[in-house]
Amino acid sequence: MKYKLAIFDLDGTLLDTLDDLADSLSHTLAAAKLPPRTRDETRRFVGNGIRKLIERAVPTGSQNELIDTVEREFRAYYKLHCADKTKPYDGIIELLRRLRAAGVLCAVVSNKGDFAVQELAVRYFSGLLDCAVGERAGVRTKPSPDSVNEVLRTLGVDRADAVYIGDSDVDIDTAKNAGMDSISVLWGFRDREFLVEHGAVRFVGTPREIGDIVLG
Repeated sequence: MKYKLAIFDLDGTLLDTLDDLADSLSHTLAAAKLPPRTRDETRRFVGNGIRKLIERAVPTGSQNELIDTVEREFRAYYKLHCADKTKPYDGIIELLRRLRAAGVLCAVVSNKGDFAVQELAVRYFSGLLDCAVGERAGVRTKPSPDSVNEVLRTLGVDRADAVYIGDSDVDIDTAKNAGMDSISVLWGFRDREFLVEHGAVRFVGTPREIGDIVLG
């Protein structure tokens, strides 16, 4: 076994969440009488947490009071609709089962609000994850390594025995900041060219390839 722990990003890596994110953003912007954003714009805006998503989605120069209001509305709406269309990517459930059967620990570290991370982890991955953490007050979001370090401590695994797996530049930087190896998936919210430009060096096109690398 090459790694004892596989830490995954959630959105764009384990789960295809884009439709629910885009629908929730559309609802929120419409409620605030703000210009709409497309699904593709939403795809490019996500990755750095809810606050940054809203800051990118509202008109340039918006006051903090407006951003606060839109963020609150988004959180409330998305909490109720985070699993309407969301689903695991093909092969993900089989991957997690394979890793677990081989004795590999599996965790999630995401910039998605922790309320949604916990609900989605239970809904789609019950019994398949040893730890899952999302965005929480007082904890720096990725690419800070704080949550990754917390998972390493909680599960008692050395960073040399762990690998971080994600679909974005944020995930690449998170692994670097945590002093860990990384794997970039090609089915998520960023394309290969973008990932190469941001320092990705190891790619996979299917979940099965992740299992092959993790198990060595």
